Amino acid sequence: MRKVIVAGIGQTAFGKFLYRNMRSLAEEALRHAAQDAGIDTSRIDVVYFANALSGLITGQETIRGQVALRNTPLMGKPIVNIDNACASGSSAFNLAWLAVASGQVDVALAIGAEKLTHEDKAVTFGAFASGVDVEERNRMMHETPGTHSLFMDIYAARTRKYMAASGATAEDLAAVCVKSRHGASLSPWAQFRDGISVTEVLNARVISAPLTLPMCSPIADGAAAAILVSEEVAKSLGCANVVVRASKIVTANQDGTDPVCAARAGQQAYEQAGLGPEDIHVAEVHDASAAAEIILYERLGFAEPNRGAELLRQGVTSIGGRLPVNPGGGLLSRGHPVGATGIAQIIELTTQLRGNAGRRQRKGAKVALAECSGGEIGADSALAAVTILAV
Repeated sequence: MRKVIVAGIGQTAFGKFLYRNMRSLAEEALRHAAQDAGIDTSRIDVVYFANALSGLITGQETIRGQVALRNTPLMGKPIVNIDNACASGSSAFNLAWLAVASGQVDVALAIGAEKLTHEDKAVTFGAFASGVDVEERNRMMHETPGTHSLFMDIYAARTRKYMAASGATAEDLAAVCVKSRHGASLSPWAQFRDGISVTEVLNARVISAPLTLPMCSPIADGAAAAILVSEEVAKSLGCANVVVRASKIVTANQDGTDPVCAARAGQQAYEQAGLGPEDIHVAEVHDASAAAEIILYERLGFAEPNRGAELLRQGVTSIGGRLPVNPGGGLLSRGHPVGATGIAQIIELTTQLRGNAGRRQRKGAKVALAECSGGEIGADSALAAVTILAV
C-alpha cells in the first residue's frame, strides 16, 4: 500500500442555515480544500460524497453528490455517494484513502455535507431516528414524542448505566461541556463559541435525564472536505507531510456483545499504524452526548474501564493537557452536520499536526486519532471508524 498524504482541508462554519442549500455548503468546503492544497479541482480523480439524512429533509434521496457538485469541475468524474449514518464522512475518508493507497488513483476527494435544519423540528428528529433498525424504531418512536430526539433517549439510557458502574457524576458530564465550549471559542468553524459554566449546564433544560441541553450534540448544517494524494503528488504540491497511518471501519457484532465496535476499530487501527494509545497526542471522538466522550476514553484505551472521568478531572484531555480530546469543540460545540462530522474531525487533527491551531494547539503534536460512530444496532453503535494521522 502506498503512503497517503492529507494535502488539502476545508470546511464551512457549522450552524443553522435555514436558507442555504446543500450545494452551496459543499461548494464552499470544496473551494477551501482545493485552495489549501494548491491544486486545481480538475486534478481530482474520484469523489466520495458523504451525506446521511438530507434526503429525508429535502427530498433529494439519491444522486446527492452529483446534485451538490453539479456546478463544479468534478462533474464527469466518478462520484460515489456514501451513507453510513454519523460515520458517513469517516467512511468517505476511508474509501478515498484506500483509492490512493491501492494505487488506483493519485488524487481523491472525501467530502461530506448535510442540510438538517427545517422549519418543523419533527422532520429533523424523524430523520435522525432513521439511524436505527426500522422495526426497533417504530416501537421506540411510539414511546417518543415527535419533537423529541430518539437518539438522546438512547444516549441517556447508556449514560445512566455508565454512571452507575463508574461513579461518574453529572458534574463530570457538565465539565465535558465546559471543556468543549472552551475549545469551540477558539475555533473559527464552531457552532457554539460562547463559554458556559458547570452550573449553567446543570441548570439547563433536561432533554432526557440526566442529559441537559448542552450535553447533547446540536442540529447543524455544514460541509467539510479533505483532498488525499499520493506521496509523489504531495511532493509536487509542496504540502505538509500529514500521513494517514491507519484507517479502519468495523460493524457491531451480530449479537451486540463486547468488545463494542469502537474498541475493535481502535485496536485494529493501532495495529495497522504500529502504535498504541500511549502514542496519541491529540484526539477527536464522537461526543454525540457528553457521556460518550468519557466512555470513548476507555474504549480507545486512553483510560482503564470505568476510569475515564479521572482523565477529565485531572485535565489530561483539556487544551494544554497531555492528550487534548475534541480541542475544536467536538460534536457538542463545533456542531454535528452528520455527513460532514467525520471529515471535520480530520480537519481539526490535520490543523493540529500542521501546528496551525493557534490557542487550541497541542504543542508538539505528531500523532492524532479520530473516532466516529454511526447509527445504533441493539446495544452498540452500528459501526465505528478510527483514523490515525501522523507527521
